[in-house]
Parts: sequence; structure tokens; C-alpha cells
Amino acid sequence: MKRIVNDLRTLRWQNFIMLFIAGCINAFGVTVFLAPVKLYDSGISGTSILLSQITPDYLTLSVFLIILNVPLFIFGLKRQGAAFTVYSLFTVMVYSMGAWLITDVLPIDVSMASPLAGEDLLLCALFGGIISGVGSGLTIRYGGAIDGVEVMAVIFAKKLNVTVGTFVMAYNVVLYVVCGFVRGSWILPLYSIVTYIAGLKAVDFVVEGFDRSKEVMIITDKPEEVSQALMEEFECGTTLIGAVGGYSNAEKTIIYFVVNRFQISKMRGIVHGIDPAAYVTISEVADIFKGNAPGKMSEK
Repeated sequence: MKRIVNDLRTLRWQNFIMLFIAGCINAFGVTVFLAPVKLYDSGISGTSILLSQITPDYLTLSVFLIILNVPLFIFGLKRQGAAFTVYSLFTVMVYSMGAWLITDVLPIDVSMASPLAGEDLLLCALFGGIISGVGSGLTIRYGGAIDGVEVMAVIFAKKLNVTVGTFVMAYNVVLYVVCGFVRGSWILPLYSIVTYIAGLKAVDFVVEGFDRSKEVMIITDKPEEVSQALMEEFECGTTLIGAVGGYSNAEKTIIYFVVNRFQISKMRGIVHGIDPAAYVTISEVADIFKGNAPGKMSEK
């Protein structure tokens, strides 16, 4: 109980504002682009769309979003924490309410086709996926999740000896196959895969940024000169790491350095201009966290 109380104390009102926006964005993408042309979102959202199509009219998308998501988030409370659960439930409620307002209250006709893209399945799939992906990405960025399948993936993926991504993908594959059999057509499920892919890319961009940084590992016999040149050119710090060559058994120094993709060419020219034999590897960095130590300025 004490742990839950302490976790709830970390809740921030700024996050709720962003999560409110995220839920509205998700509702807009799904109800304006996907549901009107019978395309399917991923996870519980897609499941809710399917169930709303094959059940009585009073069981709407908004109803299924709550019925299916709320128990999953509560089930994951112990594993994910109270703050995450509160953020997630809040976003789902906003998503559900937004979907209800668009479909049943506002003067927008979404019964037969998308008000913005008509019956063009490709446009609906792309824009529906991108917009709902932005909503999902914002939810993740600000501490929650908008789909209960993600929570189940975290809980059960390790027990099933699969990754979280594989678990979510497997769920969606099964969902789209079921949709194909239920609807008696494979066109809509296939377009829904386009929605899923577009949504994944949108989530990546929102969570990790459009301009992902690159980490550079430089093995050189001239570490001081290379490090000094990089710091002067890019006006940021480097980290020197001691190492030993596995074949030569000679002492080496690895320079660790973070750049953006526009700086790679110049960085390569500087390094090889000083040490043509330098060994350079470049990898993507998902995110960077930095802080200031007391009395010191943090390196970029």
C-alpha cells in the first residue's frame, strides 16, 4: 500500500494535459479515418472496432474500449505501478469519450465514409495509422499506455519466451486473421496492416524523436588529438575508455561520442584526417538523458 501511495505522489498535472491531448488525437484518427471504412487499428482498439461491428448498436466502440482495457490495466497494476495505471486509465477514458463525441454527438457523419478521405482505403489506412500512432506515442512519452495489449505483453512475453514486440505483433496478426474470416474479405485486414506499420513508425518518431542521435565508438592510437579535435569542432564533450586489443594485446583507447546524423560526415573526416587507421562504429541512440552535477555543468 505504501508503495502505491508513493507512486501516486509522482503524478504530474502536466502529464494529464498531454495525455488528454493524446486521447483526443487517438479518437480522431480512429473514428474519422479507420472505423468509417471498416479498417482496424491494432490491439484492443482494433478488437473494439471489430466487436462494435458484429454486436448490437448499443455496444459501441467507446463501450468496448472501456470494457476491454480497464480490466487489463488493473490486472497490470502490480507490475506497472500505480502512476502508470492511472495515466493509462485516464487516457483510455478520454479516448473513449472522444470517440463517443465524434460518432454520436458532434455533427460529423462517420457512418459510411471518412469525412476527410472518403472511401479511399489507402489514405484512410495511412492517415488513420499515423494519427493514432501519434496519440499512442504521446501516451507512452508521458507515462502511460493507451492499449491493454501492451501491458499484457510486458507481463506475459518473458513467460512465453518472446519479446514484447513479438507478443504485440502476434496478437495483431491473429486479430487481422479473425477480421478476415469474420468479414469474409481479406482486403480490409490487409489495408489494416498498412495502418499498423504507419502507426508503429509514428510511435517511434514521437517517443524517440525525429532526429535520433548516433553514438560513435572510435578506436585510435591518437586518442588525445582526435578527442580534442572533436570537442573543438562540435563544442561538446567526449568520453575516453581504456581497452586492450584482443589480438595484439596492446593497450587501446576508445573514444565515446554522440552526434546527430548531420554531423557524421564531418566527424568521419576529422577522425580519419588525424588517424587514417582509426576504427569507427556508429549506432543509433533511442534517447539521451543528462543532468548537472552540483557545481558543475553537464557535458552535451
